[in-house]
Amino acid sequence: MTPEQFLLRIAKNSPAPVYLFIGPDAYHRNACRKALLERLPEIDRFDLDETSLTSVLDDARSLSLFSNERIIWVSSAEAALPKTRAADAGEEDAAALQSYLQRPTPGVVLIFDSSRYEFEGEDKAKIERVQRFYSAIPDYVEFRPFTLEAARQLAKDLARAGGLNIGLAEIGLLVEALASDASRIAIEIEKLALYAGGRKITADDIALMVPNARETTIFALVAALGRADRKRSLDSLDTLLRDGEYLPLALTFLATQFRLAMVAHEAKLHTSQQVQTYFTRQGIRIWRDRAEQVCQTVSAFSKERLATAMDKVFQADRALRDARPDDRIVMEELVLSLTA
Repeated sequence: MTPEQFLLRIAKNSPAPVYLFIGPDAYHRNACRKALLERLPEIDRFDLDETSLTSVLDDARSLSLFSNERIIWVSSAEAALPKTRAADAGEEDAAALQSYLQRPTPGVVLIFDSSRYEFEGEDKAKIERVQRFYSAIPDYVEFRPFTLEAARQLAKDLARAGGLNIGLAEIGLLVEALASDASRIAIEIEKLALYAGGRKITADDIALMVPNARETTIFALVAALGRADRKRSLDSLDTLLRDGEYLPLALTFLATQFRLAMVAHEAKLHTSQQVQTYFTRQGIRIWRDRAEQVCQTVSAFSKERLATAMDKVFQADRALRDARPDDRIVMEELVLSLTA
């Protein structure tokens, strides 16, 4: 079930005796934990990296000295999986779990929480192993990462609820800077609301207050160049200059972005998951938000335009290394040539 379905169910009915929480999203996981704590305020915590599954189940069967109703939160649920593929590996733990599910302790809600793996990419097989191991649990909640659209809507809702005066363009910049991470979006919106004190948030405020926003400004420059939007490109360049960005470093980022996009073009990669998987197999570490940026660059630039852009970047890099005029002039000439 989804986190929303879980919240609706426990609002109307008593919680099930055992749940599997699986997936990386922390924002919805925190909301579900808070909802459970409103029903059962006592919580005991275990970590399967430090204790065994059978020990946790033994504790669940025992009576608490303080309350007849409690939550047992079991982190690192994936650690219970057998480390070998032997036929009898993990059978004892699986049998113990099956036995507990047949006669769960009244008043105890047992949460097995697995947040280590993603649902796609190289983690897909691992998360499927976790699901198979805990398949006896009938109730499980999938905590999938927010999509870009869902993260933007969440940011709008949180900004409205927090009284934050922020425009749609700044919302987009914030979401991109935080790679659509819902938990980080919630934290940064709270920080920005305290910082702004009622005035409207600007891109400069985001660059100042939000981690990774400067890199996002460089990517905003790439996106504007892809649209041949000269004004936005020059505005992004001006933001980098005012932030004290070292322009040769910014140019290096542009060159890397264009090279990755060219490889993605030649390999016919169309989705961020394909990009992430492909480059990971090549030994190049690339994270999800960067893969999405590469995909957007591929969409914005044809293969021919990318080749031209890479040549222009090479010329600009050589100009920055020569006895030269101001770095800004070199970069502005690059922007003008790429948006001609």
